[in-house]
Amino acid sequence: MNTSRLASVRDWVFDLDNTLYSAESTLYEAIGVRMTAYIARAVGLDLVAAEALQERYFLEYGATVVGLARHHAIDAADFLADVHDVDSSVIVPDPDLRALIAALPGRKFVFTNGGGGHAERMIARLELAGVFDDVVDIEAVALEPKPQHGAYQRLIDRCQIEPARTALVEDTLRNLIPAAELGFLTVLVGAVHPEPPPPYVHHVAHDLKDFLRDALRVDHGGAAA
Repeated sequence: MNTSRLASVRDWVFDLDNTLYSAESTLYEAIGVRMTAYIARAVGLDLVAAEALQERYFLEYGATVVGLARHHAIDAADFLADVHDVDSSVIVPDPDLRALIAALPGRKFVFTNGGGGHAERMIARLELAGVFDDVVDIEAVALEPKPQHGAYQRLIDRCQIEPARTALVEDTLRNLIPAAELGFLTVLVGAVHPEPPPPYVHHVAHDLKDFLRDALRVDHGGAAA
């Protein structure tokens, strides 16, 4: 691990889905199913066509809701509340994760393309309430999602962070590109890592908690939570 910049990090920004909880969870899949069903009802498509539209808008805009609001006059707040109304019991508390994040020096934020209260519910399920200084979701950035540059600038402005002293932890490669361009230290977590990592990825980790332990050793001279 290259520790030169990591030692100077004072703000930590975490993606939510597949980052703070495992990509192996069925929760994200359940959200996708509800999205497809909502689009089918609202736009008048069969499920196959609705799923194709869902994917197209995700790839084009970074979040399906943006395309739906822009091209179909769908109420974004209603869509976000509906599709995130899933059974969250599959998410279990993670006291080790809480201890590690709480021990990091400086402020901590969640930065997600989710909405409709999803982030707050997941934080509560993981028993991470009180750890984060703010939650910045897609509604907080006026439906300008990652990886659009405006989302990151709104994050910077809202949280008054200095990118050069901020780490962004993500499971999605394309969301790290604008972050690196703006000066963030970027961390890719999860099972999928290109070899060699592209230059906009500064750290890679298969497991978030392993990365956090390493980060704490950098900042605290070997003492991790």
